[in-house]
Amino acid sequence: MQPGGPDGELSAAIRYLNQRFTMPTKMAKALLTDIGTEEMAHVEMIQTMILMLTKKATIEEIKEADMGGYYAIRDKAIYPADSVGNPWTAAYIQSIGDVVADLHEDLAAEQKARAVYEHLLTLTDDPLLKDGLRFLREREVVHFQRFGEALRNVEEYDIRKKQF
Repeated sequence: MQPGGPDGELSAAIRYLNQRFTMPTKMAKALLTDIGTEEMAHVEMIQTMILMLTKKATIEEIKEADMGGYYAIRDKAIYPADSVGNPWTAAYIQSIGDVVADLHEDLAAEQKARAVYEHLLTLTDDPLLKDGLRFLREREVVHFQRFGEALRNVEEYDIRKKQF
């Protein structure tokens, strides 16, 4: 599930907002700040979608969806967990301090998130939900492209000459 799994929006936001501090160029720092902030907005969008899907659910529907265990602990509260109920953990954050490795991780994270949105799109026939999921999927594509730009930027950066 996109709010709290390893490839979810919360993990992405925290990963990018932490990685920005080790970026050697202003461009890369700004990009990670912007995308990390946008990912926090995506968390809110996903939580809103979950609320819209669950707030009027009956106990029978909750049981039918095999969400009885979740309901017993949390009722219909929004909680950062993956699709099988594993709570979010900082262990999901990949950040090694090598800017090239971190940006490659970010590229992979965006591709995985895009794939999850594509999977989610096949699970619903609700047109409004599909619109929101398509929007989020497209933002993952844009983020992937932007991380590619940041990777080229830091690879061109000569740390000894501080050309930027």
